[in-house]
Amino acid sequence: MTSRTGFFVLSGVLLLVALLCVGEGVQLVATGKPLGIGIGFCAFVIPVIGIWFLRQTVRFGRASEQLARELEAEGGLPVDELRRTGGGRIDRASADAVFTRRQAEAEAAPGDWRVWFRLAVAYADAGDTPRARKTMQHAIKLHSTEPARSNA
Repeated sequence: MTSRTGFFVLSGVLLLVALLCVGEGVQLVATGKPLGIGIGFCAFVIPVIGIWFLRQTVRFGRASEQLARELEAEGGLPVDELRRTGGGRIDRASADAVFTRRQAEAEAAPGDWRVWFRLAVAYADAGDTPRARKTMQHAIKLHSTEPARSNA
């Protein structure tokens, strides 16, 4: 199963659970008892939080895909230059060397979303997913504040 398929399956399950929570919340509120009403309102909040997280994830995915397409059109996508083990895993020393180079590029051009995008990919290749996500969010922020280029 691909990541995208897994995402859609889990999103569907989340929406189904949200509907069930709302249904149970309505029934609890309808009891008229203070405890039932309190738990019922909590059952309304849980799906809202889940759907908010789902929305944020979709927005992040779309924005990072947009950056990747734009970078590809410019010919600036990072090339896979990593060595791999016999089992196909990324060689740690190779990932560290690429990461060091990408980090130096980001430090040299802190306002360029392109170098931050490539640094996020290097973080992901090195296995540091939380920093990869945070760095990609920074690249998205820089891209959204970048003045539009004229094609003239």
